[in-house]
Amino acid sequence: MKLAKKIVIGTRGSKLALWQAEWVKAELLKLDPDLSIELNKIKTTGDKILDVPLAKVGGKGLFVKELEEAMLRGEADLAVHSMKDVPTDFPVGLHLAVICKREDPRDAFISQIQNSKFKVQNFRSLPQYATVGTSSLRRSCQLLNIRPDLKIEQLRGNLDTRLRKLDEGQFDAIILAAAGVKRLGWEKRITEIIEPGISLPAIGQGAIGIECRVDDKFVNNLIAPLNHIETSICVRAERACLKKLEGGCQVPIAAHARLISYQQSAISSQKNSAIRNPQSELLVMDGLVGSVLGDKIIKAHIEGNPEDAESIGLKLAEDLLSKGAKEILDEVYGKGIRPVNGEIAS
Repeated sequence: MKLAKKIVIGTRGSKLALWQAEWVKAELLKLDPDLSIELNKIKTTGDKILDVPLAKVGGKGLFVKELEEAMLRGEADLAVHSMKDVPTDFPVGLHLAVICKREDPRDAFISQIQNSKFKVQNFRSLPQYATVGTSSLRRSCQLLNIRPDLKIEQLRGNLDTRLRKLDEGQFDAIILAAAGVKRLGWEKRITEIIEPGISLPAIGQGAIGIECRVDDKFVNNLIAPLNHIETSICVRAERACLKKLEGGCQVPIAAHARLISYQQSAISSQKNSAIRNPQSELLVMDGLVGSVLGDKIIKAHIEGNPEDAESIGLKLAEDLLSKGAKEILDEVYGKGIRPVNGEIAS
């Protein structure tokens, strides 16, 4: 009788984290039905600290460190992460082996429901001095840049808790990651998907990453088919930008990369005449760094060959820094808000 190969997946215990881990488990069983797969639910530092804004907690990897330690101890063979929680550096012996296909990377605007209708129809319809809940400095700085009258309040907890606080009237609206809302089946609660022109997404938002031990050939080979090439290209570009800026997703930094055909590109044909091909794709990337209060927003845009994803992300960061992003980040860090690689996936 053939013994089933046992695999242990390390995961946080939130509903979204468990959904993601179960999804990976199901995909692996499709590849090898004989596998025996268990989930090891681990509480991370970020899960334990719920009464302090993440930007003030300090440290890196608030939502991944304990998972990584479990893999290094042999208590898990791989860990499933929301990519926007994953630091740009890894402990010796571990690596990011797979980035799965991305869900919607944008933010979602959610308002109260009154008489079976949304009380506020969209972000721009928020009444003056409205209270908006979000755990993210990235979101709040962009929203305040457009609507400086808004009152931004910290919003922590799982999706159920956040929606309950909204429905209790603690907020006029809340901003969450659309991907998490959709994955947990709450899409009908989304009042409006916020376009990147209003709120540029977090680095890696909407993508699931799988981390494992570098020397575990079986696991590396097993999970390799789950890697989504297009998503991997875009997320690697975004993370290269983040690493150059020395920030985390709780600092007011945003970057969003996407692949488009050359026919969609705004770059002139003369500039790309040597490489233009109707079947080819172009990596298009936007980034920003903002002040905490949203009074300063530095933006940059870049386009290039997908094969140069990481160098494109690096160049975007350098452009942001040359435009004044360094001064903004120095000011943010001077206020005691240190880089934090972790934001609850909402």
